[in-house]
Amino acid sequence: MDTQRVHRFTQTTRLSVAIMALALILAACTSTAASPSPSPSAVASCAKADLVLKTAGTLTLSTDNPAYSPWFQGGNKGSELFDGDYGNDPYKGKGFEGALAYAIAGELGFAKGEVTWVVTTFDQSFAPGVKAFDLFMNQVSITSTRAEAVDFSAGYYDVYQAVLTVEGSAAASAASIADLKELQFGAQIGTTSYQAIVDDIAPTKDVMTYNTNDDAVAALESGQIDAMVTDVPTAVYMRDFQLTKGLIVGQLPTPGQFGVVLEKGSTLTACVNEAIAVLEADGTIAALMTKWLGTDYTVPELN
Repeated sequence: MDTQRVHRFTQTTRLSVAIMALALILAACTSTAASPSPSPSAVASCAKADLVLKTAGTLTLSTDNPAYSPWFQGGNKGSELFDGDYGNDPYKGKGFEGALAYAIAGELGFAKGEVTWVVTTFDQSFAPGVKAFDLFMNQVSITSTRAEAVDFSAGYYDVYQAVLTVEGSAAASAASIADLKELQFGAQIGTTSYQAIVDDIAPTKDVMTYNTNDDAVAALESGQIDAMVTDVPTAVYMRDFQLTKGLIVGQLPTPGQFGVVLEKGSTLTACVNEAIAVLEADGTIAALMTKWLGTDYTVPELN
């Protein structure tokens, strides 16, 4: 119930009091139903010593394998951030999500040596059940369906989905969504990229699904599919460093937002939200975007 509302009553308004009290009771019973995560008041303290963790004294972070640049490896070849290999190593704290994960850990009171990483497949990260991690980051879009099984933090990155193909394919000359409907699409299973194909493109052929984006890229390169869909920054990386003559056709109109995944009902959720709010307010997230996502991701929108 909203404790900030103050009502002044007199004896002549008893009926109004009864009606308003009933309305407030009903609102209190229904207002939290749509919230995917506990409110900050649900947690007594975000002090490090009070946090309930998978392993006492250690913050367990998780991502998928492979972990794509610019989200984790960071630094495309030829840039000043590139350290000689793509690494696929979240421990480095490189890439936007890798660096942000350590920034969140720092706000929660954990030094780098008090953080450990485990591998969780993308689709298992938001599947129902007990998790092996405290926090998972791997470009997971916040959706109401996923939030039925896990908690999400506040969003930390707004993202669009891109149609990716190769030169000379049936998708290469597409100028609109209508031009894509008869083509064969592919996407990683369980992703919002798959859902964007279904919802925004509605192709006449069943969408091919793959366990990883690497598998989808291989299918695209070999001509098994005409195009695939993934988030715009990942599509730029794939175009420039994974595909031969890769081509981005355009971005789809429906945006999404990435969030940290936590076990359903986690008492850490509110604390992570507080950490993200601090990192937004002090400019850390904006600075990490500039550093790791500084490439021009301007992509024409498909209509």
